[in-house]
Amino acid sequence: MAKRPHLSFWQIWNMSFGFLGIQFGFALQNANVSRIFETLGAKVEDIPILWVAAPLTGLIIQPIIGHLSDNTWNIFGRRRPFFFIGALLASVALFIMPNSPVLWIAAGMLWIMDASINVSMEPFRAFVGDMLPANQRTSGFAMQSFFIGTGAVVASALPYILTNVFGVGNEPINGQMPASVKYSFYLGGAVFFLSVLWTVFSTKEYPPEQLAEFEKEEHPERFTKQETRIVEKYEHSGKFLRNALIVLPIGLIICIYVWYNGLQKELYILGGGLSGYAIMQFITAYMSFNGHTSNGFFSVNNDLNHLPKAMSQLAVVQFFSWFALFAMWIYTTPAVTEHIYGTTDPSSVLYNEGANWVGIMFAVYNGFAALVAFLLPVIAKYTNRKITHMIALIAGGLGLASIYLFNSPQMLIVSMVGVGFAWASILSMPYAILTGSLPQNKLGTFMGIFNFFIVIPQILAASILGFLVKNLFGGHAISALVLGGISMIIAAVLTLFVEDKN
Repeated sequence: MAKRPHLSFWQIWNMSFGFLGIQFGFALQNANVSRIFETLGAKVEDIPILWVAAPLTGLIIQPIIGHLSDNTWNIFGRRRPFFFIGALLASVALFIMPNSPVLWIAAGMLWIMDASINVSMEPFRAFVGDMLPANQRTSGFAMQSFFIGTGAVVASALPYILTNVFGVGNEPINGQMPASVKYSFYLGGAVFFLSVLWTVFSTKEYPPEQLAEFEKEEHPERFTKQETRIVEKYEHSGKFLRNALIVLPIGLIICIYVWYNGLQKELYILGGGLSGYAIMQFITAYMSFNGHTSNGFFSVNNDLNHLPKAMSQLAVVQFFSWFALFAMWIYTTPAVTEHIYGTTDPSSVLYNEGANWVGIMFAVYNGFAALVAFLLPVIAKYTNRKITHMIALIAGGLGLASIYLFNSPQMLIVSMVGVGFAWASILSMPYAILTGSLPQNKLGTFMGIFNFFIVIPQILAASILGFLVKNLFGGHAISALVLGGISMIIAAVLTLFVEDKN
């Protein structure tokens, strides 16, 4: 069997079902963590620095997991062992998170929870490239978007449903989380674990030898004529050293400037991140010079210097898209409770009513994303994937910025419809464009590296948004959402410059 076989609708359903649980946990995190932090005493300008654990974890974990899953094969499969391990750890973290007694424990649990979610999530992206032929991959990622939206709808609305339908308490008692939040996280842990188990036991993987045959048939130009071995590109140590010497001074200057002027401590993340990247380049240059190239550290850094053209172009689009999303996840709760409900007191009934409504807003955008997910391949068929993504991002940018214009909770549903359109496309179109340009034996690694361009804007947002809200926006969180909307529209324009080849 030289060609990758087409899978049926239900086979694609089964291989994607685990994303229902992954997004269940992710949505609970996005909709409730700012609320947990504020309940435990965090100030609004301090929330981004507490959130930074999540993107930093993804930056470290995803390339490692991608590389490991590319090079794993045992009786449990290639990607499936990582699905299972991540689901088990994330489910435990979801049970512990809402019971955090103090702020630093909640921040630590966010770190652990996000790391575990990443262990499960990253191989799922590569799984589509493993299992589906090129002409089914857009549908495969659309199916993932459907489950992401469906899981997030229920998860985001859970506190509201538990309070208003089942009468579960929604007020913090003695500084502890409301019962509605606790029970939501308990249910989320169970759903996460069981849905991933469904994919693990219902889907079989192709062995590495079979995947190599598929790759030879689909992309013979990537192989030598005599061998079934993909031709590798290795960078000379000089380029790594040059990168390090350019970036390190910039990182150090930022750190010194922040220290000298007594600026907010989260700005150190930006300078420290650049300095950390420079140190990695120094180490890689040393390895290259001494011939120590047969290890995962060198492999990931070397691949980072040989990105496919489409991936480099999509990286810029992803940067502005995810900056907007992270601004939304961090600041929607404080923005809505202040701008719409007129309160900044996390212990008040009005604040917790507004926080529950944010859960409904997040449920709406995820629900609309689930509905529109299967429409995206149709739009792409009559236009193309770039135009489809551009339209969706414009709708999302306008939706996010429009929150500033409304003064009633119900009108915010309109804003979330636009965000949902963008969210469905962000979760599918960039990956559908990207997958065909990646070599099969490094699919997980490159998907992990692609995550850099999701994580870096989130780290930047965590570094500067608190500073901007406090010093430029007068403490009004709603301005961060407007900035996010502008960022998403910039991403829409940049989509037109992406190369998209089947």
